[in-house]
Amino acid sequence: MYNILLGGAAGDGIETMSALLEKMLKQSGCHLFTIRDFMSRVRGGHNFTQIRFGNQPLHAHRDTLDGLFAIDETTYREHQPQLSYDGFILCDESLPIDDFRAIKLPLKAIATKLGNPKVISSVASGALLKLFNIPLAHAAAIIQAELRADLAEINIAAFNRGYDLVDSNYEFPLSQTSEHLLLSGNTAIGLGAVAAGLKFYSAYPMSPSTSLLDFFNAHSTTMAIAVEQAEDEIAAINMAIGASYAGATAMTGTSGGGFSLMVEALGFTGIAEIPLVAVDVQRPGPATGFPTRTEQSDLKFVISASQGEFPRMVIALRDHADCFYQTARSLALAQKYQLPVILLSDQYLADATTTIPLLDASEIVRFSAPEAAALTPDQPYRRYALTENGISPLRIPGKSEALVRVDSDEHDEWGQITESAAVRNQMVEKRMNKLEGLKAELIEPEFWGAEQCQSLLVGFGSTSGAIKEAVDILNQEDKNYGALLFGDIYPLPTQQLRHFAAQVVDIINVEQNATGQLAALLREEALICCEHSILKYDGRQLSVDDILTGIKNLKGGF
Repeated sequence: MYNILLGGAAGDGIETMSALLEKMLKQSGCHLFTIRDFMSRVRGGHNFTQIRFGNQPLHAHRDTLDGLFAIDETTYREHQPQLSYDGFILCDESLPIDDFRAIKLPLKAIATKLGNPKVISSVASGALLKLFNIPLAHAAAIIQAELRADLAEINIAAFNRGYDLVDSNYEFPLSQTSEHLLLSGNTAIGLGAVAAGLKFYSAYPMSPSTSLLDFFNAHSTTMAIAVEQAEDEIAAINMAIGASYAGATAMTGTSGGGFSLMVEALGFTGIAEIPLVAVDVQRPGPATGFPTRTEQSDLKFVISASQGEFPRMVIALRDHADCFYQTARSLALAQKYQLPVILLSDQYLADATTTIPLLDASEIVRFSAPEAAALTPDQPYRRYALTENGISPLRIPGKSEALVRVDSDEHDEWGQITESAAVRNQMVEKRMNKLEGLKAELIEPEFWGAEQCQSLLVGFGSTSGAIKEAVDILNQEDKNYGALLFGDIYPLPTQQLRHFAAQVVDIINVEQNATGQLAALLREEALICCEHSILKYDGRQLSVDDILTGIKNLKGGF
């Protein structure tokens, strides 16, 4: 496995460079996992992309670098401490970098001679491919597909010139990844929604959820989805609620600050029993916080968002395949139980790209509403009919002979406003009964590691890949470590948790927040305490190395 970092200022072309390199590595037979770190500005600052690649599947990033492309001196200063002793620094010959690992090349001079100084990143990309002995066979086709025709020719020439500048220093056997998908977490969410029959998506642009809106907007015509960029998040969720009421499978998406604006309408979906999926792509808060960074600090918020009590489901997305399958499942569950389902993602997962096997749409969970019985004069339609499982017959206004009433006030079975204490009790209990059905459908957390482990790591969402790899490394020394990785998180599945809690010596929660919100939930819902915590809340994702260091500190060394 190799780990390289490409760094520069916003506007230097680092994102385009990494996107082209990713595709070339993948088409050449590499598995890869890429993370992006960028500042909240259009120009300047320091941005970087980190690409980890090799001949085995990858699900997380590591801190130690094998190579560094520094388009400026800032990149070298910021990241050279991460560079291994036998690594390399690829840079232009003009940079004042005095390091024995530096490979200084006339990148700017070649780009200028070719007629466009901005193709310096393509010259460097060609050199990077050659250093790792990656053939240029796919370069021209990928560049032609990704860039405008007037830019493709000069960039192909730049790649070729860079390829000829250096000799190959690294060798590794390639895999067969040409049939794999290369996609981001937000793209996987979009594909899962489309596969499940999404018909309406509304949102207001808010990083890091914006690329989800971009995905649906770009494919709205071919995928027959109505997409609305609302004036704010309040309008966005209300549009989605209206679409769902009218019979469309609907979803909205935002980040924590936008979700804060949505919570009153979220309560309306609860009392009106309207199916809805809301995606919260988390970033650090409160308020504006870190707009382009990552965190897992919205868990307790979304579990209790909006006043009053009503059933909901919260699902934390763990990896790119999970983004696809769980998004499809969330739409089915929202329809089946007529309640809001909240998907928790974060900037790390949303923007990270990786190679995964082809997704199987035949495996997704779909829901088909049971056919409604014909109405008779002596059996009028009761939208909120009291049922044992809490699910009342749902009909679509304008598509049914029934009068469909929906109200945000407490109501009786017909949907008429009521002040009755007895009816209030009946309706609260009816709605909460849905949780019993939901609990029967919960997916237990994934277990990873040694079945007879003595130390159990628990995590949720996007920390899954790093925890798995850390457990594998720890178990090379002994077989003392296991992990439970939660996807379904509210209602909380507890069978696996109770099984391992009775066996292990200590439980360690691994979370991307400051207060250990998962640990608090385990204590509240299952009376199970975590003895130790590994927490990170600086806006940068927990890496495999962060977890290993955390375990080492807890255990007093290995």
